[in-house]
Amino acid sequence: MPRALPSDPQPGVAERPLRNRVAPTGELVSTPARGTMYGVRGGRFHDPATQTVRGRPWATKQWICCTLSFKNRRNIVWGRFYTALFFCDEATAFAAGHRPCFECRRADAKAFAEAVMRHDNLARPPKAPEMDERLHAERLIGREKRAHKIASRMLPDGAMILVDGAPHALKAGRLLRWSFEGYSATTLALPDIPQTLTPPTILGALRAGYAPRWHDSAA
Repeated sequence: MPRALPSDPQPGVAERPLRNRVAPTGELVSTPARGTMYGVRGGRFHDPATQTVRGRPWATKQWICCTLSFKNRRNIVWGRFYTALFFCDEATAFAAGHRPCFECRRADAKAFAEAVMRHDNLARPPKAPEMDERLHAERLIGREKRAHKIASRMLPDGAMILVDGAPHALKAGRLLRWSFEGYSATTLALPDIPQTLTPPTILGALRAGYAPRWHDSAA
C-alpha cells in the first residue's frame, strides 16, 4: 500500500492541515498535530481537486491502522488513491474502530487476530474480512459513532472512554486525558459504567494480551 507522511505537500492547494487526523470518536479533524500512525478506510473518499471529504467518511469496511513508512513507498496525501488518515497512536485508532494492517504490520495483525481467537474461544484466528464485518457493526450506528456501555472493571489497558464528554484512555489502572498532541494526567474519577468508544472485538483482543502502540506522552 502507498505510504505518506503528514507533512507531504498538496499540489495546487494552499498549505493547510487537511481534515485527516482521526479522533477516538472516529471524527476527522483538521489540526496541525502530527500523528504517529497512518491508516485508511478502504480506499478514497475525498475529492482530490478540492481536498475535501465526499459523503460518508469511509470507502469500505476495511478500516486499518498502519505504520508511517513501509518499503520506501510514497504517495501524495489525498491524491488520486487512498484517503490517508493519521492517528495520535494505536489506542486512538482502536477507539475509532481500526485494526492492524496485515501488509505493513503483519506480525501485529497476526498477534491481534490470535488475541481475538483466544478471547472468543474460536477454532482459528479470524480472517481480515471477518474482523472487518464485526468491527463495522460495532463502531457505527448508520454514520454515527457507536458507544458501548461496559462496566469499568471489565475494561483493559488501551480502552478509550468518554468522561465529561472528552476522550480518556485507560493505562496501568489510571485515566489519561486524550488530545491530538498526546496524553495528559487528570484527576477525574473513572465512571462505573462509562461510554466506551473502543469496539468490543478490540477490547477482547486487549484483554487477551494484545499490547497497543502508545504515544510517548502516555508514559
